[in-house]
Amino acid sequence: MKTWRLIRTYPLAVQVLLVNQLGVNTGFYLLIPYLAGYLGHDLGMSAAVVGVILGVRNLSQQGLFLVGGSAADRLGARGVIVAGCALRAVGFGLFAFGSSVPVLLGASVLSGLAGALFNPAVRAYLATEAGDRRAEVFSLFNVFANTGMLLGPLLGSALLLVNFRLSAVIAAVIFALLTVAQVLVLPVRRVERSGTSVLTDWRGVLTDRRFLAFTGALTGMFALQNQLYLVLPMHAEQFTGSPAAVSVIFLVSTAASLLLQVRITARFSERWSRGRSIATGLALMGGSFAVTAVAAGLLPGAPPDSPGEALLRLTPVLVTAFGLSVGVMLAQPFVYELIPSFGGTALSGTYFGVFYLASGLTAAAGNALIGWATDLAAPSLPWLPSALCVLIGLASALAVLAVHHRTGIGPRNEESACATS
Repeated sequence: MKTWRLIRTYPLAVQVLLVNQLGVNTGFYLLIPYLAGYLGHDLGMSAAVVGVILGVRNLSQQGLFLVGGSAADRLGARGVIVAGCALRAVGFGLFAFGSSVPVLLGASVLSGLAGALFNPAVRAYLATEAGDRRAEVFSLFNVFANTGMLLGPLLGSALLLVNFRLSAVIAAVIFALLTVAQVLVLPVRRVERSGTSVLTDWRGVLTDRRFLAFTGALTGMFALQNQLYLVLPMHAEQFTGSPAAVSVIFLVSTAASLLLQVRITARFSERWSRGRSIATGLALMGGSFAVTAVAAGLLPGAPPDSPGEALLRLTPVLVTAFGLSVGVMLAQPFVYELIPSFGGTALSGTYFGVFYLASGLTAAAGNALIGWATDLAAPSLPWLPSALCVLIGLASALAVLAVHHRTGIGPRNEESACATS
């Protein structure tokens, strides 16, 4: 109830964008997790073709974040948000009605480009509208995003009982409705003309040593967040012998976000510096994997004898998932709060674009490294992937503290940036 009262204190545009993120994640996750199966089984495509189509979508999104961020700064975040949602509606519609490789590649490009436009723009818009309440609004943003991540797969699983194309149609309709809502509700803001070129803006961001050091120190956050989809599902199935156990991980993560996100942000924004909060969150994210590392070394390889034993074996995974979620809840809103402080309002979209480009590349590299450790570990060193996650989290926490003490990342810098923007 407190969360809903808090939401109502924001302008209507912010409220719409929060609900918008719920719809975005619901529409995305009801479709994308099942796309590979549809392409391979229903359409009979080879694994290589499926890999290319999925890879094109990811590359289109990750590779164009910088373009999307600059577009938000120069054309206005509102228009870029609307364009991103409209493009995703078209892309998902093509997945519903297209069956040839060229059409599906086009759908992948459009849906990836949509994410590249939408993600930096919506965060830049929220950062501007929220003013000095940025950490709070981004904590609410996480709540809605995580709820969509839970609802999407549940809805997608139900729709698959009919067929994949119905899922794609429903996803396209969700994005179309979001587009209409944005057009009707989001106010048009006058965009100040920039006296510099796009390349000059990019060069300025990419040579901002403080921002690059800050982003580099957050490598652990990018890598560890993705382990909700790699290491934890792997351990859940390994410990219990059932892939169905994976769904409980996302239930715990979402429930934790709904119950704790706003409270955590409010408490730590008043008591700790931003650097300390982010570093503690990263240490908690990494340290939580010590539980699955120990469990992987102690639990027998044989499947459990009963549902009760399976639940007991799943407990270490759920503890790690909870710790990972709390660490993200502690660190991420403050990270998003600080990003615009590096360049001011005029370049917030570009800074978010570079941040997301770096996060995508780092997450891919982190998954590759942890995947390599997983292959190396089996079956003699089952604890190795989780142990590597512990090291990544602690190293990243130390890096954030080093940057914080060296450059003074925190409210002092934020106020200075706001005063000059």
